[in-house]
Amino acid sequence: MSQSAIKNIYKLGFPWETEDPFLFSVHHEDFYPKGNENLGPITSLEGRRMGNDFTVKDGFRMYHGQTVPGFPAHPHRGFETVTVVRKGLVDHADSAGGAGRYGNGDVQWMTAGKGLQHSEMFPLLNQDKENPFELFQIWINLPAANKFVEPTFKMIWSEQQAKEEFIDSNGNKTKIEVVAGRINKNTPPPPPNSWAQNPDNHVAIWNIKIEANGEFKLPKAVAGLNRNLYFYKGDTLQIENEKIDVYKGIKLDSNQDVVIQNGNTAAHLVLLQGKPIGEPVVRYGPFVMNSNEEVEQAMKDYQNTQFGGWPWERTDKNHGPTKGRFAKHIDGELEEKN
Repeated sequence: MSQSAIKNIYKLGFPWETEDPFLFSVHHEDFYPKGNENLGPITSLEGRRMGNDFTVKDGFRMYHGQTVPGFPAHPHRGFETVTVVRKGLVDHADSAGGAGRYGNGDVQWMTAGKGLQHSEMFPLLNQDKENPFELFQIWINLPAANKFVEPTFKMIWSEQQAKEEFIDSNGNKTKIEVVAGRINKNTPPPPPNSWAQNPDNHVAIWNIKIEANGEFKLPKAVAGLNRNLYFYKGDTLQIENEKIDVYKGIKLDSNQDVVIQNGNTAAHLVLLQGKPIGEPVVRYGPFVMNSNEEVEQAMKDYQNTQFGGWPWERTDKNHGPTKGRFAKHIDGELEEKN
């Protein structure tokens, strides 16, 4: 009898449980109302714990934002952030002078390396209709050899991203948005110092949607990877003989094909997969290093240098009501999408 492909099934928390090389994964979904002239919500913010508002009230959260929801300037060192914005927009600004506005399918892949401050604000541009918002943020560790590389970020615009479609024997579709890894089509490569850059590390970040009553065979990779599926929206799935309810994580054997049979509602899943880095991880808030001494040094460096300071007029920088999607990179390169 063959060994089960399912190693464990667990309840999803906030954030989601992850495995090396991943450090953190969180799913934010907010139903923001119409925006006001300051790009914040038109409704009252009374009754919220402003500056630290993580409790859903009236369908949304302000997070650390006071006027515009989001995350004002904060530091990182020693890892990467992958921000997948499925609905709405994010305004980026950083301590090296980089900036951007992206969303509605775009991805930003930021290598913090030796240290960077950045802000991530969620401007509510629509004043005549609601501003639905959904993103995933995923942290990927950097190996010791790359923890002090120069900070950078790259964009994977929605127009560039590989989107795959599979049809089962009953005509039901499975659609996959590929942020990292490859099925059939190529997607833009990760930044050069990323653990995901080397194909031998088999890093995959996929967003999977299986139609109601659909079936999808997740192809095997190679042995020895950490592979987790996150069932974040839908009703029920069946994998092998296991019935799996929504908001569960499934740890899988990376060296086996896995047939996923969906129930009566469209299922949405995220796949995170990769070869473990296998180095010590010491984490203190926004710093992820290999030892306590390195974390203490990161804290001192930030206190002394502010990782280059903050060149913007406010820590919750937004790019105004009319700006389209763009990226101004740290090296001065400018991308404008619309």
